[in-house]
Amino acid sequence: MKQKIRVALVGTDSLQGKELKTALDRPGTIFSSVDFFDTDVDEEYSKLTQFRGEPAVIHPLASGSLLGANLAFLASGADVNRNFGVNVLKKQNCRAIDLSGVFNQDPEIPLIVNGINDDILAQKRPRLVANPHPVTIMLSHFYHTLLKSFNIKKFIGFVLQPVSVFGEEGIHELAEQSVALLNGRAFPRKVFKEQVAFNLLFNEEQPDSNGFSPVELQIINEMRNILDRPDLPLCLSVVQAPVFHTYSVMVHLETDQDIEKKGIEKIFKSSALFKWNPSGWAATPASVAGKNEIHIGRIKIEQKRPGCVWMWLVADNLTSGSVVNALEVAEKMLALEMD
Repeated sequence: MKQKIRVALVGTDSLQGKELKTALDRPGTIFSSVDFFDTDVDEEYSKLTQFRGEPAVIHPLASGSLLGANLAFLASGADVNRNFGVNVLKKQNCRAIDLSGVFNQDPEIPLIVNGINDDILAQKRPRLVANPHPVTIMLSHFYHTLLKSFNIKKFIGFVLQPVSVFGEEGIHELAEQSVALLNGRAFPRKVFKEQVAFNLLFNEEQPDSNGFSPVELQIINEMRNILDRPDLPLCLSVVQAPVFHTYSVMVHLETDQDIEKKGIEKIFKSSALFKWNPSGWAATPASVAGKNEIHIGRIKIEQKRPGCVWMWLVADNLTSGSVVNALEVAEKMLALEMD
């Protein structure tokens, strides 16, 4: 791609926006120009940031903010992303990727995991693409990699969710509760209805008649969509953990073939998407935060059922669970447009 590529980042100061800005600042990016926008900027030049070694302006948002951009990353809140996403579809001469999840259940907006169903980009040339839930991205890569070698009869995931899913507010509340509890003081409960520090919580969303929360059903439906497997034998449960970043998932698989531990290790060692940790101890939320790979910490084969395996996975919800995929999809979208 020889021509200059201009990118707009909407929601620069969100957690995903900050991670995108860091990724766009690295050497070798194809994006030659990046314009920054945020909802808390009231007037032009009222807020500055650093980008590629130089001061950069974070602009206020306006209806014409995306004019002239080849692609926009929508990393703001749901309402802002919805408005700009609709504008991209109707008016703006650019493409966009939504990272808020606001379009994830819209059948007209494709959910893309790079390397799995990105052929949709060439087939449909969509103007707007939705970035899937971080657990969807993580487990879709995991499942897709194993499918090359095994026929999976059952797939169960026990998911530990970080507080950063709720943005800066979730992070601050965990930190404030932790300090308050250690000092015997009262603590705030604005984001979470119950104590989250030193505790585990069920998802607070209203469950369906079978007891599953909306986010659990969302991940299952997204994976079935992306993997093009309507009957995917997946069931999972999401629990809120008192950690700042990264999803941790204990996965249980049942296949119709005997599984050897060394064979599974070889599969994941050969993929750049995964990081194999032989000791298992390195795959923790604290050690994986900020990393771009999906980390595998422990593999256990059931002795009396050699077709059954337990695996421990950890992935950062902002990097490998969000921004890495969005950037890869963006590059493919632009390559098709500039071709």
